[in-house]
Amino acid sequence: MSLIEPDLEKQLQQIQRGTAEIIPENALVEKLKKSIKNNKPLTVKLGLDPTAPDIHLGHTVVLQKLRQFQDLGHQIIIILGDYTGRIGDPTGKSETRKQLMTAELMENAATYQQQIYKVLDAEKTKIVFNSEWLAPLTFEQAINLASKYTVARMLERDDFQKRFKTNLSIGIHEFFYPLMQGYDSVALKADIELGGTDQKFNLLMGRHLQKEYHQEQQIAVMMPILEGLDGTNKMSKSLGNYIGIDEPPHEMYGKIMSMPDQLMLRYFELVTSESVEEIARIATGLQDGSRHPRDIKMRLAREIVSIYHSVQAAKQAEEHFKQVFQQHKNPDEMPVFKITGAVIEDGKVVLPKLLATAKLVSGTSEARRMVKQGAVRINGVVVEDVNLRFVPEPETIIKVGKRKFIKLQAP
Repeated sequence: MSLIEPDLEKQLQQIQRGTAEIIPENALVEKLKKSIKNNKPLTVKLGLDPTAPDIHLGHTVVLQKLRQFQDLGHQIIIILGDYTGRIGDPTGKSETRKQLMTAELMENAATYQQQIYKVLDAEKTKIVFNSEWLAPLTFEQAINLASKYTVARMLERDDFQKRFKTNLSIGIHEFFYPLMQGYDSVALKADIELGGTDQKFNLLMGRHLQKEYHQEQQIAVMMPILEGLDGTNKMSKSLGNYIGIDEPPHEMYGKIMSMPDQLMLRYFELVTSESVEEIARIATGLQDGSRHPRDIKMRLAREIVSIYHSVQAAKQAEEHFKQVFQQHKNPDEMPVFKITGAVIEDGKVVLPKLLATAKLVSGTSEARRMVKQGAVRINGVVVEDVNLRFVPEPETIIKVGKRKFIKLQAP
């Protein structure tokens, strides 16, 4: 029984789809040929530092590529960086990152392990922690690892270079981050490492260290950085332009429908399993006017919600969207918030406290800002008073922005 997809051209087409850069591509071809000949899976690694509790669609660009490697028969290894995460990746950072404690990292890692299986096949995925090989290193071995690279080369990194030129501090421990990530490849004897284009320095460090340790060098496969819902910036929770893969189906669907039209094809390519041929047909239809952008975007929303929830959930999310946004009706179902003393003063509900306590906004400051923007409605009426106090009517409905609703319940 063959373990590996035997068609070299098919493998190459799948691997090359959507990639930004492969270094070196000719060596990838040779590795694939050898893999097919010996019927032996390639070891494909991805390192994830669990420095935040949730995964968003931007992270899944690389996960989708890993799934393609899985489907071709190769061995996927996810490295959860409980050691590298203590330092934090300095890539793109203008200052030293706060070191995280082990308990926080492990809590985040548990969430990651649940979420990645929404993309990857759990039975074919191996998860390891890099403390397995980094923790046992003696100080002598760590010094030997540090001797494999020079300070001059390290300062060629754009982020380090900028900080050095502007007299911003660079911790010595930050130099160890790319060394530790590169050593992960040595420990696993990785054939291929995946990452975003912003990870190029770290991925190439893996190649360099494998050569230093007399191993066959890995191939660096880099994926594009996914733009967020603003259509410009990298998808990021801090920028608020993200779609979390654990978000409720109607929230996910609504966010996708809010994105600029020019992002649709990119999302089809990078975060769905739609075929290259079908994406080309969609592009042609949009260009010649035979397909309406709204219909294509609704199809994209259905596909993405189906991936992370279910086909049925996607259908329900679409009906919710049509009811709320196209027919301008309140949704049939919405969260119920029971009024408590925490949001009441002098017998009246304090709107900013209510919005914050019900988690419709991040805090009272954002609540007031949303009111100023005309984004808060009570029973369909726009609120103008940023400090509004009111006595709820039976079945009072609060709406914030385009997608957030709650129904108030008396205490």
